[in-house]
Amino acid sequence: MKPLKLVEWIASSRGDLRSFPKEVRAVFGEALYRAQQGSEHPAAKALRGFGGRGVLEIVDDFDGDTFRAVYTIRLADVVYVLHAFQKKSRKGRETSRHDIELIRTRLRRAEAHHRAVYEKRTKQ
Repeated sequence: MKPLKLVEWIASSRGDLRSFPKEVRAVFGEALYRAQQGSEHPAAKALRGFGGRGVLEIVDDFDGDTFRAVYTIRLADVVYVLHAFQKKSRKGRETSRHDIELIRTRLRRAEAHHRAVYEKRTKQ
């Protein structure tokens, strides 16, 4: 059996996810566990605008509210959770421009962290 990938939390993503209802946390936890194993949750979808299946989104509806978690698997041996939020807008299904920009910023932070921590280890 392959070792599980590590999970790294960027900015407030861990605390944000912890504030979600227990049922939503269970769905997102299962998705992250599958990502750690190298597989994909059936509800995982590629987030548009990020070039393929490297940045994934899980959406779960609970009690009339919609919750989302975004993570990346594009960096070797690590799953980075970039953003977890409750969708506020009642118009459309699209992720807001603000959230997309936040995800882009956090993805850059994850890439920098991966270079500084994990790539440095493999060079030593």
